[in-house]
Amino acid sequence: MFLENLEKIPDLSRKTSFSIFVADVDSVTKILKKAYKSSVSFLSPDEKTGKISVDSVRDFVSSTNSVESSDRFFVITFAECLNPAAENALLKNLEEPKPRHHFILLTTSPSSLLPTVLSRAQIYFEKESDRLSAPIKTDEKTKALAKQLIVADEKGLIALGNDLSKKKDNPRRYALAVVGTAIEILYKSYFATNQEKYLKKLPNLLKTYENLEKNGHIKLHLVADML
Repeated sequence: MFLENLEKIPDLSRKTSFSIFVADVDSVTKILKKAYKSSVSFLSPDEKTGKISVDSVRDFVSSTNSVESSDRFFVITFAECLNPAAENALLKNLEEPKPRHHFILLTTSPSSLLPTVLSRAQIYFEKESDRLSAPIKTDEKTKALAKQLIVADEKGLIALGNDLSKKKDNPRRYALAVVGTAIEILYKSYFATNQEKYLKKLPNLLKTYENLEKNGHIKLHLVADML
């Protein structure tokens, strides 16, 4: 799903027990602190190691054992700093979510998270196009190219990369729209059917999206990241 406005994050996170927001972490943190006040707890990477350890996650989730009479929010910032053991410890706590408990991961690198974590969350992206003066609409052509991207083999990826690179009006923005639409299609398909086959290409698409946002070469990343 894509965010039209970061200010909508508090309302969106109230609707689910586990959500991931791919956006500027510092900006979202300020919004959540203002919205939730004393109802929010934060876990951030260790200042010395730059990591989030399994022990810190266990300590963090242990504070969720109490029965809440109102909503509580547990936010992990820079979630890409979680190691696999820490992510698995978090997942155990999410297998049977407690009423009124809401876990939120903030990251700019969702492809670094385990597929099992991605599959349990509602994930939202800050639209790259929203930061530009002339955003691209997700029309039928964009959706068709997104579906083509999902099923393309190496030859198809090269051809698609060539086509997107030749786009006269901001080809990177258009490529981001296509990749982002492909991500949204897979997520909607997964949550509608609960079939994990729709998650297989998700990490590749997330990596492609991240690299294109960093001004990576369109054709190169469509091929290298998707195979």
